[in-house]
Amino acid sequence: MKLSVVILPCARWEEVRTNWTTADEWGLHAGYTYDHLSWRSFRDAAWFSMVPTLVAAATVTSSLRLGPLVTSANFRHPLVLAKDLIAIDDISSGRLNVGIGAGGTGYDAATLGHEPWSRGERHARFVEFSRALERLLREPSSTLDGHYYPVVDSRQIPGPRQLPRPPIYLSALGLRSLALTAEIADGWVSIGDPSGSADSSTFDAVKTQVMALNVELEARGREPSTLHRVLLNFEGDETPMSSYESFLDWAGRYYELGFDEVVVHWPVKASPFDCDPSLFERICREGGALLPSWQ
Repeated sequence: MKLSVVILPCARWEEVRTNWTTADEWGLHAGYTYDHLSWRSFRDAAWFSMVPTLVAAATVTSSLRLGPLVTSANFRHPLVLAKDLIAIDDISSGRLNVGIGAGGTGYDAATLGHEPWSRGERHARFVEFSRALERLLREPSSTLDGHYYPVVDSRQIPGPRQLPRPPIYLSALGLRSLALTAEIADGWVSIGDPSGSADSSTFDAVKTQVMALNVELEARGREPSTLHRVLLNFEGDETPMSSYESFLDWAGRYYELGFDEVVVHWPVKASPFDCDPSLFERICREGGALLPSWQ
């Protein structure tokens, strides 16, 4: 089982650079960042763009995999994004993971002047966006007859270093999104239980997601174990960063559920991701080293 980290783009590079280099030195599997124009409690605070952040991170790390967790169609076009991602994959010497999600109804959804999309349109855009990005990362030239994202005779040369393309991980919770994941993705990202339902625990909610995803994979002739599974510590009733023992228990339970990778957040003071720095370091250095022993 792999341990990775989200490093939020919420500080100037001279401050946050050390987080990326330290994550690399600690031997963490991947360093991800969020892709938003502004986000939640950081709305009126510092917040930098995903693409140049990952480019900068690629130049100061050597083994850490990198990527958005996740990008979305809320303010991205798949062709322009594909060109940016191909450059990141090149600069990082083939260390890019591409996380894609449906986006939400927050600040990104209305900043460009349109009304937030309905749930149905957001899903339709997610499907077309994901399919388009998958092809644009794989093909040297493309013409896509999309309803939302048409592409006419584009060029993606020389293409990514990773062939046929960098791995794509879809963030999916509902049945339709899980079906798309089973069809086109190399990996799946669960963010826990954003519904906050009191009827079941986060673990039970994720277990239900796992069962539904396995059904979709088997229906398409895919062996469930071939899909990489990522759990992001984001929503729900669990507090794995409250103690070293809580982290090990949390990671162990999700390993038993079939997850290959767990992702925590680099501590940010006075935010939902605040955490004792010494505890965080112990989890990353010692707890992360224990995870492979469960395999």
